[in-house]
Amino acid sequence: MAPVLVLWLAVCLSVTWAVDRGNFKTCDQSAFCKRQRALKPAESPYRALLETMELTNTRLTLQLINDNNKVRLLLELYRLQGNMTRVKINELKPLKPRYEVPDVLIREPPTEPLSLLSQDENGVVLSLGAESQRVIVSARPFRLDIMEGRDVLMSLNSRGLLAFEHLRMQEEKVEDGMWEETFKSHSDSKPNGPSAVSLDFSLPGVEHVYGIPEHADTLRLKTTDNGDPYRLYNLDVFQYELYNPMALYGAVPVMLAHNAQRTTGIFWLNAAETWVDISSNTAGKTVFGKMLDYVQGSSETPQTDVRWISESGIIDVFIMLGPTPNDVFSQYASLTGTQSFPPLAAVGYHQCRWNYNDQEDVTSVDAGFDEHDIPYDYIWLDIEHTDGKRYFTWDPHKFATPKEMLQGLMDKKRKMVAIVDPHIKVDSNYKIHNEIRSRGFYIKNKDGGDYEGWCWPGSAGYPDFTRADMREWWASMFAYDQYEGSMENLYTWNDMNEPSVFNGPEVTMHKDAVHGAWEHRDVHNLYGFYVVSAHNSAVLSRNMFVFVSVGAVWTGDNAAEWEHLKISIPMCLSLGLVGISFCGADVGGFFKSPSTELLVRWYQTGAYQPFFRAHAHLDTPRREPWLFGPENTALIREAVRQRYALLPYWYQQFYHAHRTGQPIMRPLWVEYPQDPATFALDDEFLIGRDLLVHPVTEEGARGVTAYLPGKGEVWFDVQTFQKHNGAQNLYIPVTMSSIPVFQRGGSIIPKKIRVRRASSCMMHDPYTLYVALNPQRTAEGKLYIDDGHTFNYEKKEFIHRRLSFTNNILSSVNLAPDAQFTTQSWIERIVILGASKPSTVTLKTADGKESQLEFDFDASMSVLTLRKPGMNAGVDWNFFSQRCLRNYF
Repeated sequence: MAPVLVLWLAVCLSVTWAVDRGNFKTCDQSAFCKRQRALKPAESPYRALLETMELTNTRLTLQLINDNNKVRLLLELYRLQGNMTRVKINELKPLKPRYEVPDVLIREPPTEPLSLLSQDENGVVLSLGAESQRVIVSARPFRLDIMEGRDVLMSLNSRGLLAFEHLRMQEEKVEDGMWEETFKSHSDSKPNGPSAVSLDFSLPGVEHVYGIPEHADTLRLKTTDNGDPYRLYNLDVFQYELYNPMALYGAVPVMLAHNAQRTTGIFWLNAAETWVDISSNTAGKTVFGKMLDYVQGSSETPQTDVRWISESGIIDVFIMLGPTPNDVFSQYASLTGTQSFPPLAAVGYHQCRWNYNDQEDVTSVDAGFDEHDIPYDYIWLDIEHTDGKRYFTWDPHKFATPKEMLQGLMDKKRKMVAIVDPHIKVDSNYKIHNEIRSRGFYIKNKDGGDYEGWCWPGSAGYPDFTRADMREWWASMFAYDQYEGSMENLYTWNDMNEPSVFNGPEVTMHKDAVHGAWEHRDVHNLYGFYVVSAHNSAVLSRNMFVFVSVGAVWTGDNAAEWEHLKISIPMCLSLGLVGISFCGADVGGFFKSPSTELLVRWYQTGAYQPFFRAHAHLDTPRREPWLFGPENTALIREAVRQRYALLPYWYQQFYHAHRTGQPIMRPLWVEYPQDPATFALDDEFLIGRDLLVHPVTEEGARGVTAYLPGKGEVWFDVQTFQKHNGAQNLYIPVTMSSIPVFQRGGSIIPKKIRVRRASSCMMHDPYTLYVALNPQRTAEGKLYIDDGHTFNYEKKEFIHRRLSFTNNILSSVNLAPDAQFTTQSWIERIVILGASKPSTVTLKTADGKESQLEFDFDASMSVLTLRKPGMNAGVDWNFFSQRCLRNYF
């Protein structure tokens, strides 16, 4: 799993279909943010006391002093393996311990030696090893610069905005909000007083920064000089507003910076409420203005400045120095882990609604998919399936025989997901509540009693998932003998774990609630992570899969509006950049009712996003795919079938993400990092390296313009096989059946064309390989096969093969010779795009046998099709053709 500061999805609070901004704070209404933001760039009051420096083989320590109040801080600097630097700042002698985030790092990051290059009264210079990288620590004022050669890669405290509110005894005269704060009718007692931390980072040469999800905004983060900073504070926001920096359901404090020369990253390890300010010296300049600067010889280097402000905790920041995008993904993955590898079925289509009424309704919907020949793998049940919102239970009237219902799905190789929320109905007749209370596992209020809030069941307690013993007990509740009615094809939906408290401040928990020795303010953005960690333990014991941060996430309570369809693309791209690849949006929109055109376009978009699930609000009309007339049913069917045909490619991408941390759905600049035309694109995306998708997201569109990247690249329309050169804007006429998708020349993509009712039914079906040629490079692809549902791949039970086409030879080579797995699937067809007609095609298998193959050639489209080669997908083989690749430039 990838332990990140994240939680996901909250269902709506009422049928009022618009966010009430007044329920959520602005920076001016958040006392610490207002206080810190009032500090303007100036000479820092902090200086480094060089005489206190200690340098060992693994770290540097150095005291800093604030000349205004004489409080001392301790700076720790580490050089980490993999081209990273870690900077920690804490009080030297705090009044009491300050919170340091545990459990998120998968291990203590391994260090590499630091060496002293020079030192004088102004500062010290340390070597970071490779590529002439070094750290310069300036003493007065304190500043830290990371350099490579003559280039400054990143500067810390260059604008003098380091701030560290030390813990103290309460003073008589204090600013408002320092020792008590109110918002609407809620009071925050703040027993520890002010404790905010802040640090600024300067990024010379950078104009584009990304990440810090979740926000309903563009992929490229905007400057915040004239508005609120981006806020990271997990909140239950329904039908959120678009294109603003307000907090949403999740918080991942990771930012990437990119220019044509380098990609870097900042990981701010803090679980408290956090605000991020962004400014740029090129913000607001038009393209003409930038050209004028160039013509006039302006020497101003573009620069982006970022400031992080957190309410409590310490400064603990990891600086990832790239230099490539994939290097940054690898660096972050080495710290927090990677995306979980889902079962194959989870990559299929999911049908959900709040709520399917009863078992008969589930059976009817399931039959409807068969009747209309639309595949699906999971049907979901929301909160109404329970007995009075008591989780781990079933409504005794509507879902009286859940095993019978589950068995009916299992007979068709389908599965169910049921919701389990982390708020527990306060009811002395409810086993789960009684157990948690008797064990003392509930979060406490400031006065020491069990914290209670209002949520779906009414009055509810909130288990303290920050406790390891609580998480262990919670995981045990998923055992078959504890979770009555559960079977092996029942999976779990985590929800409402911001945590959501309907009558709490900002619809969440009071910050002065208590988790053992810590306040909720210290751990807020970790709560959902810990909930999922508990479920992850159940996963390991039951071979199940959790649909939240270790599994799939989605973009929350969206609406059936075109703008919400559009925003799903940058929202998922942003999540992918920070290690959360399994992202999608509620197809059709959660709130409101989509037009048939919008619904069809949303299915077409969702079919090419990693998590593919339709979902709808309780009060919306039913919208199963066959309820909008035969023509629209056919369009939706085709979109879903395209998803299932591509499952082998999707599954390989998920395996690759699990192994490397690279995103599945990725911005174009990740693969074309030197092409400025890609840097701000967020209406199209890549799936892996080899599929480019430009969904139709405009109402009434008759065409879209897609940017096809890469000078020397070739892109093939996957429907027509028409070839287009890269490095151009291509206008594409569209109809309602159009999904503009292109395969990169120089790639090989496996598909399964025989689409069946569920992914498990396709397990042993044959593969078709689509080989897209580019004469400038070898065509390559990969094929990954395992049993599709267990963790046995960790025991080397899988097939992983490299497919390549070069010098008119198409071959399959084993990438994992130490792995053991067999498959019944075979290769039944090979389609080569951009080919010329060969005179012969010869198959040579691993045992040395050769045979001539029949083929068809479409001269009008330069497509060569080899039919029924028949070799097993898991063995070595080669095809030899005479004159297959031609020079068509």
